[in-house]
Parts: sequence; C-alpha cells; structure tokens
Amino acid sequence: MTAYLAPSWESGRDLFRRSIAGEVVMLNLLRLREIADYAATPQLAPDEPISGAQAFERYIAHSQPYLEASGGKLLFIGEGGPFFIGPEGERWDRAMLVRQSSVQNFLAFASHEGYLSGYGHRLAAIEDSRLLPLVQMPPLAGDMRAA
Repeated sequence: MTAYLAPSWESGRDLFRRSIAGEVVMLNLLRLREIADYAATPQLAPDEPISGAQAFERYIAHSQPYLEASGGKLLFIGEGGPFFIGPEGERWDRAMLVRQSSVQNFLAFASHEGYLSGYGHRLAAIEDSRLLPLVQMPPLAGDMRAA
C-alpha cells in the first residue's frame, strides 16, 4: 500500500493549472500512527513517545496562526471511523476542512518558513493522508443555497 504524506510536484502543478478563482476548501482525510514517528525531525520530538493523535494536535496548534495570517480558516475537524458507504476495513481517523481565500494564499501558507518549522509534527503523526481541493459549485435547481 502506498502512503501519501506530501504533495508531488505534479499535483502542485495540476492544482495551479486548475486556475481556481476565489476560495478553495481543502478536504483532508488522515490516518494517524499509533505512536508518532519523529525520525525525520528529531529536533521536534518530545522527551517521551506520544501518539499520532497527540502529534497531530501539536501540528494544529503550531500551524493555525500561520493559516489564519494567510487568510485561511480551519472550518471543521472531526474524528473518523469506519465508512457507512465505502470499502470495508478502510478507515480515516480524522477529517478536516480548511478554507483558504485563494490557491495562491494556500501555497504561500504551505511554503511559509514559520509553518514549515513545525511541519514535522504532521509527518510524525500521519500514516497516510488524502488532500482534495474543493471549489463551491453554483446553486443547483432546488438547492437550499439559492433561497
């Protein structure tokens, strides 16, 4: 099984090529490690082992000020579990929705030196992830948003 922890050069290029105008909402699906793995960033490692969930909480605490300074907002974070509709046995421990005012502001946030200094908490926490950029559709016939 391939784990996805960071974007590829190609996925960044493809996001930019979508020419999204205005807000984008990032849907994050996250599978957490039982025990956080700080091998890639030992300088961030706590004195005692912690869970992936605890490492992810450290990541959120570190990154939220940079997100908000860039015009973004954490809209939702929730605990996952087994699918109601989906592959049996597949699980995502957390789902998160993050709104950003533009793709350019998202990329500026994601490449900010201060943000990146704590990114190791995310790497330590996550076993696998998905990140799907979403753009709101115009109202459909009968859509409650149109009222």
